[in-house]
Amino acid sequence: MNDQPIRIFISGACAGLAEARDALASHRDLELVGTASEPSKAGAKLASTGAQVVLHALQRPDTIPVEEIAKIREHTAAPIILLVTRSSATLLDEAVTLGLNDVMLLPQLTDNLVFTVKKAHSIGSISNSGAGRQRSGDSSKVITLFSPKGGVGKTVLATNMAAMYAKRLKKRTLLIDLDLQFGDAAIMVGADPRATILDLVMSNGDLDADKLSGFVTHHESGMHLLPAPLRPEDADLVTDDRLASVIAAAKQSYDVILLDTAPNFTSIVLTALDRTDELLVVASLEATSLKSVKICLQTLEMLHYPLEKCHIVLNRADTKVGLRRDQVEDALGKAIRFGVPSNKAIPVAINRGVPVIMTDPKADVTRAVRDLCVAFSPEVAADTERSGSVRLGRRERRRVAADAHRAAERDAQVAAPAATAAGELDLDLEFEFDEHAA
Repeated sequence: MNDQPIRIFISGACAGLAEARDALASHRDLELVGTASEPSKAGAKLASTGAQVVLHALQRPDTIPVEEIAKIREHTAAPIILLVTRSSATLLDEAVTLGLNDVMLLPQLTDNLVFTVKKAHSIGSISNSGAGRQRSGDSSKVITLFSPKGGVGKTVLATNMAAMYAKRLKKRTLLIDLDLQFGDAAIMVGADPRATILDLVMSNGDLDADKLSGFVTHHESGMHLLPAPLRPEDADLVTDDRLASVIAAAKQSYDVILLDTAPNFTSIVLTALDRTDELLVVASLEATSLKSVKICLQTLEMLHYPLEKCHIVLNRADTKVGLRRDQVEDALGKAIRFGVPSNKAIPVAINRGVPVIMTDPKADVTRAVRDLCVAFSPEVAADTERSGSVRLGRRERRRVAADAHRAAERDAQVAAPAATAAGELDLDLEFEFDEHAA
């Protein structure tokens, strides 16, 4: 079990609430992570704090305000305790019917309040663990986003997919930033993480779903985020075995786990690929990007990765640069299943630290992200068995990946300039530049 203090959030207002709040906030077993007098204004705070128990005070305790509870439930599944100054004979029954955990009369002894909070948290943890056991990870889906070249919008796509899954498709979603040296997922969504993946894997005790819940950062979209380490030199402390444990724990609690990876075939990326249900290789309409994707596909084939699980996502697919989609497909030898358009709202959203699917829900890019998410929505459990595929040992896989990386560097040195009008690029990437399309 996690020995960290229980995170509590207090909303509403009633007589005696200030005294109860001060008593709870000063208790060593509890951490007050936020307050809001009006439930309608508690949403963003609730989503970002990751509260494990919510205490909601009622000014009129004669009946439960269903709308207020519904607003709280939109942003958290944490147990809710009602705080009242007086109680009717039917209030507790009504609370139980609505799925609330308890009703407490104020004023109240601090020990009694703390006991009730701990009881609600314990019941909530058991309930969540039970749900995880019923799933047993079978219905969760691991989606990895990879690009052999930086700057193609992979992290932008990953963060927006995570927000879309959580906010619009109502999936329990975790985004793990596996660009362990220079990950930007937290900045992209404006998060101020309390912990990173490094803190999780270096913590004492077994790494399970309960411990994982204490280290993730909650975003206002509803998604959870496990950020990359803060310092590049700490990347090596996140080992392959520890990452495997993190993913296994995540599959017990989440419907969708998105892995945003670094742009090279490291051992961490290989570990992620071993546990991936769907691989999205992100490319852009640039000769250098497409050349790298071609090398990537060849490397995956050498690694005996099942290419039916690999999907090309063309970002900024509507950019007029003289290359047609069919030309790209012919050059890569693989169909482009998904295209995401460019949109001036994206850089604005990045600078604001808010996913564009939230700032501009009706934009064409938002629709494209939704279509992409729906295509991989975990309604049907992914077939995790790779029948007929040859599995290489870890050392052999690293050798293959290293050889492919060296080959890519050699090819890059002799590659023709991207702007050649009708030039021929290495690896049989040939395009006829269409000036009228530019």
